[in-house]
Amino acid sequence: MVNVLFAALPMRWDQYETPLRKSFEDVGLDVELTPSNAPFDPAEIDYVIYAPNSEIQDFTPFSRCKAVLNLWAGVEDIVGNETLTMPLTRMVDFGLTEGMIEWCTGHVLRHHLGMDAHIHGQDGVWRAGIVPPLARDRIITILGLGALGSAVGQALRALNFQVRGWSRSLKQVEGIACYAGDDGLSEALTGAEGVVLLLPNTPATENTLNASTLSLLAEGAFIINPGRGPLIDDTALLEALDSGQVGHATLDVFRIEPLPAEHAFWSHPRVTVTPHIASETRATSAAAVVAENIRRAEAGEPLLHRVDRKAGY
Repeated sequence: MVNVLFAALPMRWDQYETPLRKSFEDVGLDVELTPSNAPFDPAEIDYVIYAPNSEIQDFTPFSRCKAVLNLWAGVEDIVGNETLTMPLTRMVDFGLTEGMIEWCTGHVLRHHLGMDAHIHGQDGVWRAGIVPPLARDRIITILGLGALGSAVGQALRALNFQVRGWSRSLKQVEGIACYAGDDGLSEALTGAEGVVLLLPNTPATENTLNASTLSLLAEGAFIINPGRGPLIDDTALLEALDSGQVGHATLDVFRIEPLPAEHAFWSHPRVTVTPHIASETRATSAAAVVAENIRRAEAGEPLLHRVDRKAGY
């Protein structure tokens, strides 16, 4: 018997209980699954399925725990927890990935095709004669080439966009011109007409888009940020929007969430605010990832998507 604790908000238990039990059965695990709002002995828990907004913040009593399996793709709210000494994994699942591909591709095409002029232009003015370039003539840069960034980049490449990708360390992704390091960041951004941010939130990635890097883009470029709010210097972005250096910013994540009602992004005519909805973890696909990771750990196999504590993701 494997003892597994589900440590997330109570409403998540209602969503995850059935998919988790089915997934454990599918991989042949005999599991005692307990929600964290029910009685349990921390010293008897083998694995913790975890959301960082759980009430559990001290992992010291979990002396037998073999791994903490994060339900979120981002781990910035847990990776620095000094009481968490056991292995930590992040969530990478096909539902999250496919959702992010669909959201990013939709907004890239929206800006590429200039759809807003017609969606918001229902005023009797016949706006013909504005022809966008073909995708093959448009450079899109993806900042972040992890599982999500690579998948989004390849989807855009399949639509014939010229796709560049940048990461802190050099990667090779089929169909994408890959760059790394400070010099590579400048190369990846110079002349780009669209930027999609899918970097993790770490001290090294904060304000990756700032006054200097925004100035490298093609004039009127669009910014799409479904990654993390601190990746962008908000003041620099607003100045670039006001000057026309950036034509539009579609922002799904922010330094403070929910975004305060008085924030300038809400009223700026060149900003689209969406409420952190770019992609959600789906319980069915996430449960399968969790079950497979516990199966692997019990079989002595390496964990999938293990977090590098030093790198922060």
